[in-house]
Amino acid sequence: MTDTHLETRHATPALVRGLDVAAKGALLLLLVIAFVDPNLGNMRDKGAGARAVAYPMLAFTVPVIWSVFWKERASFPWLADLMITLSCFSDIFGNRMDLYDQVVWFDDFMHFFNTGVITGAVILLTMHRSSTLLATIERALAIGVTGSVVWELAEYAAFLSKSWERHGAYTDTLGDLSLGMLGAVGAALVIHAMWKRGRLGDAAPQLELRFRNQASTV
Repeated sequence: MTDTHLETRHATPALVRGLDVAAKGALLLLLVIAFVDPNLGNMRDKGAGARAVAYPMLAFTVPVIWSVFWKERASFPWLADLMITLSCFSDIFGNRMDLYDQVVWFDDFMHFFNTGVITGAVILLTMHRSSTLLATIERALAIGVTGSVVWELAEYAAFLSKSWERHGAYTDTLGDLSLGMLGAVGAALVIHAMWKRGRLGDAAPQLELRFRNQASTV
């Protein structure tokens, strides 16, 4: 029998759980459409195959890690998982609706938003709510800047190197990196402010468990 003193369980709003499940289902459906018919998903020459592999891996990373390491001791971190899934879904949905080509600012917003939500998710999954603002910003910069660079490299390798857009890639890349950094710092500031107000304390049950166990050994 599992020792309840070694468990951390929190109830999650049904809305968060429902949005997470719906976003994952919609993401998989849109990826299948884009992979089978790139034109229908507005993904022709935009790395549809690479996204079809990478996005499900990213969207299901937290469930896999939780199943292996946390399942018996902590409830599922639904909010962080939703944030990661949203970063994948929003990109595919934006392409499906042709927003990248039809809305001039949409690409910039996606770099700001997606880097922010990914960074926020990682902060929630890896940092305790007692962390200082400086430590939170440092983690955000490490995640956000690294993630932005990796994305730009992947984007160039997947399709940009073969596209006419490569001629303006340098300027665009600098802008994307800057927006990603701002999104990451913004996420850090919002999360830390919410921690100070007593919010999001149950967003990462596995960290509460570790913090409680460390405190009991002091």
